[in-house]
Amino acid sequence: MKIIDVIPHAISVPLEQPFYFSQGWVHNRSSLIVEIVTDEGITGFGEALCHGLQPPHIAAAFIEHAFKPLLLNRDPFDVEVLWEEMYNLTRPYGQGGSAVNAISGVDIALWDIMGKALNQPIHKLIGGAFRKEVTPYATGFYRVAGAKYPEDSIEEAHRHVESGFGAFKLKIGFGIEEDVALIRAIREAVGDDVKIMADANGAYSVGAARRIIKETEEYSPYFLEELLAPEDLDGYQQIKNLSKTYIAAGEQVFGKTGYRPWLEGNALDIIQPDLCSSGGITECKKIAAMAQANNTRMIPHVWGSGIGIAASLQFIASLPAAPLSLSPIEPMLEYDQSSHPFRKDLICDGIKMVDGKVQISTKPGIGVDVNREIIDRYKIN
Repeated sequence: MKIIDVIPHAISVPLEQPFYFSQGWVHNRSSLIVEIVTDEGITGFGEALCHGLQPPHIAAAFIEHAFKPLLLNRDPFDVEVLWEEMYNLTRPYGQGGSAVNAISGVDIALWDIMGKALNQPIHKLIGGAFRKEVTPYATGFYRVAGAKYPEDSIEEAHRHVESGFGAFKLKIGFGIEEDVALIRAIREAVGDDVKIMADANGAYSVGAARRIIKETEEYSPYFLEELLAPEDLDGYQQIKNLSKTYIAAGEQVFGKTGYRPWLEGNALDIIQPDLCSSGGITECKKIAAMAQANNTRMIPHVWGSGIGIAASLQFIASLPAAPLSLSPIEPMLEYDQSSHPFRKDLICDGIKMVDGKVQISTKPGIGVDVNREIIDRYKIN
């Protein structure tokens, strides 16, 4: 089997109601879908993550101009070789960001091909499934113009609980007093049985983060995410043991070399590599092994399209609890509930939550069918 084409599909759609978080306004939801075609008629799909403010064209340029010439006429089963060659090729001008985002999308598409060729879901190819279903938590609580807070956030929290979620993640990063008031209001509104997480998207310094951690501890947030900038490893080491609340981060850390100092330095309770950003399945399995060796939990970051969610489910299925035990603390699925037309339509609504759980697909590859009409409808130049 040989690769005969590599196609980056940049897709984007303006939001009817733009939303904002601590780093700015999101006016469009975008994705970079990677399609790899083989001479045996098997096609694989992957995704390179687009953060809220990230144009999809950047990763597309890496794929079209750097990786495609390297990949053509190669065997897709040589996935480890191809990963290292792509990384080495872009090392002088990559090592992270959109370069590794792009590698991630290619890598997922290669695994999708292998799964389809062998008629197996990806989790069967990477060691099997520790679980058949995953508990999701709802990501949302982005802010919109004209809304009133915390009242509108309380309404959203009730909607998620009524939909069957037992956990959800707030957006914070809007000021210490406002963040503390929000977490307090949500806890009082939903009671003690719901897991509440909160994500500041790197909005704070160590001093400000310390105040938020100490002042919200009585409301039992399950974890606080990205309180500090992603470069501030020393800062995370300072705040990690201030309270019982787990400290999480890592969506902007790339590859095994990027994660090494974080794990060796015991900087986090929970690491959050994104499969579509931190290196794809090939590299994230190595990050998972490093986390297991350090007895550090992993709850992957997931904020992509349906393709990214499907691939992440295959990966999460293969994750051992850290540590494994009779009653282990299981990984969860971040399940974005914000406005995103590519979450369901792109995969023909192939992922659903039933009774508070999301099932791991046993279909070949990433486990879902891709709707090409959605790619064609929203593709941009």
